[in-house]
Amino acid sequence: MLLLLSIVAVLAAPLIVDLYTPADYPRAEFELAVAFARLCLPQILFYGIYTMLSQVLNARGQFGAPMFAPIANNVVAIATFLLFISVAGTSAAADGVLTSSQVLILGIGTTLGVVVQALILIPLLVRSGHVWRLRFDWRDAGLGRAGVLAFWTIALVLVNQATYVVVARLATQANVDATVAGVTAAGLTTYQKAHLVFMLPHSVITVSIVTAMLPALSRIAHSGDLPRVGREIGSTMRLAASFIVPIAAILLVTGSGIAVLLFGYGAAIPAQAAIMGQIVSVFMLSLLPFTLFYVLLRGFYALEDTRTPFFITVVFSLIWLALAVPLFRLVGSGGPQVASLAFSYGISYWVGMAIAWFMLARRVGGLDSARTIGAVARMLGAGAFALLCMLGVRALLLTYVTGPATADKWAVLATVASVAVTGSVAYFVAAWILRISEVSAMMEVVKRKVFKR
Repeated sequence: MLLLLSIVAVLAAPLIVDLYTPADYPRAEFELAVAFARLCLPQILFYGIYTMLSQVLNARGQFGAPMFAPIANNVVAIATFLLFISVAGTSAAADGVLTSSQVLILGIGTTLGVVVQALILIPLLVRSGHVWRLRFDWRDAGLGRAGVLAFWTIALVLVNQATYVVVARLATQANVDATVAGVTAAGLTTYQKAHLVFMLPHSVITVSIVTAMLPALSRIAHSGDLPRVGREIGSTMRLAASFIVPIAAILLVTGSGIAVLLFGYGAAIPAQAAIMGQIVSVFMLSLLPFTLFYVLLRGFYALEDTRTPFFITVVFSLIWLALAVPLFRLVGSGGPQVASLAFSYGISYWVGMAIAWFMLARRVGGLDSARTIGAVARMLGAGAFALLCMLGVRALLLTYVTGPATADKWAVLATVASVAVTGSVAYFVAAWILRISEVSAMMEVVKRKVFKR
């Protein structure tokens, strides 16, 4: 099925690109996007293989391999980019024009990374004791129930993709508007890179916590002990929030510096990196509700309910678009337009998280909500204190040490590191004063990982 879908997607690449771009998008850039789409869309098949093999390994209690397989992808990607730089230089894409060989290097290399990420799990799955064999005794295998669950899951994905099409078109239009207005370019790439930074703490921390929790949660749900399901969800939300709140506060303040360090190279100019940093900071306002929403949906999935998450996602998407479209038209061209998309995203997740919380709590008889809300509120208080401390230190450094517009990467790195250390210390001091037990549990988790023998 995925093979067929991948083939159709490659053949329909021009239609897919047209779906994501506005009518006045430059023709040369459209053709370049189609070329990359044809090379990258086969990744659909291999991401599907990776997901399937990962779930089999998780079901067997093997959580490490699926988490580390993307590292192989990153190694291939880094090798691809180094090859590209050696062939084309660091400023090859400055004018938006690439040769056929340069496109092939980037497109094939990127797809090859996903292929490696998927196939590297096969020997690990064999080593885990999994036995491969064809099965045709499908009767009473639970496929009917699985089909119903899959239907609502696919519908949810389609809603997300339809929403993203609108957002992508708006972000692309922002770049066109910036060019017409003569301001610094900011568009879909700006949005995607900022969102990538936003997703990093979630992917490393929340996904790891939930992946380890989900098999046990599913067994508890299968046993019918719904109150315990609620307690487990509440505990998971508190643990995830204890990591996410300080990280969100740190990235909120250091977003501009981090963007300069990560993206202020090659064809990117400092002004573009600065805009990316501002978008990163806006995205941080939604990191906590995004995390809690993710945990809550896993509660529904443990109950084998994919229908409710679908309708919650529909509401979330409608709110996002209802906010994003008018805000996009009201603000200035370029960066402010992209920021409006990120801001609308955050507001929508706060509302979606509240709806999911209410519905899951009603379903399982409570999520230990009083304790969870109290703990998260204290974490936010500690985060606010850390935020004020970081703003103070950052202002002092920019005023008396580095200057507000330094292009020195080492000075930016020193500022980011100093602010991050200040924020971490301030958060943990405030958490100790406020007696946030989940932060102590978080520190125990970190200590076990760091000092494990």
